[in-house]
Amino acid sequence: MTGKGGNGMDVDGIPPAVLCEELRYRFGEHRAVDGVSLRVVPGEIFGLLGPNGAGKTTTIRVLTTLLPLQEGRAAVFGVDVARRRMEVRRLMGYVPQQLSANGALTGRENVSLFARLFDVPRRERRDRVAESLEVMGLTGDADRVAATYSGGMVRRLELAQALVNHPRLLILDEPTIGLDPLARSGVWERLNELRATTGMTVLVTTHSMDEADTMCDRVALMHLGRLRAIGTPAELKSALGEDATLEDVFRHHAGDALNDDRLPQGGFSEVRTTRRTAGRLG
Repeated sequence: MTGKGGNGMDVDGIPPAVLCEELRYRFGEHRAVDGVSLRVVPGEIFGLLGPNGAGKTTTIRVLTTLLPLQEGRAAVFGVDVARRRMEVRRLMGYVPQQLSANGALTGRENVSLFARLFDVPRRERRDRVAESLEVMGLTGDADRVAATYSGGMVRRLELAQALVNHPRLLILDEPTIGLDPLARSGVWERLNELRATTGMTVLVTTHSMDEADTMCDRVALMHLGRLRAIGTPAELKSALGEDATLEDVFRHHAGDALNDDRLPQGGFSEVRTTRRTAGRLG
């Protein structure tokens, strides 16, 4: 990792993929994000970890310009999220907790809709849609309505939607919530292939410590709106002692705050219910 300059740039002149400096956000009297500072290096998979209510989703919504910047600073590849919102949006793909696919449309129609929303040039749309569906392994099911998809297929469809504008940064808010182990593995396999071939940066929130341990280059542990620790999974575990797990590290920093993530499995309707519940919990 390169050194850091005082202007938010790395010393070699390359801006971080994501920069937060003393980020704070309140909902009334509740401070959901309380002084978060972090840098995400271009090309890495960075995990923002914590239980429901830790402030992960609020942080993501500020970065994606869905919430206004209240205090602090945030930038994506050097582009200020408060001053240049539309430019920031063009740099990223975003998969929220809430269901973003329309069950009444086919997979192809869903991705085509997002191509129009992202203002992908008309002459490129057909190829971009086909490419995104192929990357996510959905070409053979592209003309089925999304309501017939399994939970894992729905998540891959949402990833295809987010990729259709060729983003430099992909932000995923609990990307495998409610999925069975096989579907989770399939989503991560696609993400790793994508990162390897494109160099895309991935910022992911999760409360699955095992998933973060095996899939993320670096992680930040978040609890009650604050970052408690940051580093590679190996660094954080070795600092605690031999045979420590990432869950042990989190409990050391935040107490017994992890929630049970055993959520219902199933298809489109079950995914919708699960995501609504997770969204309310934050």
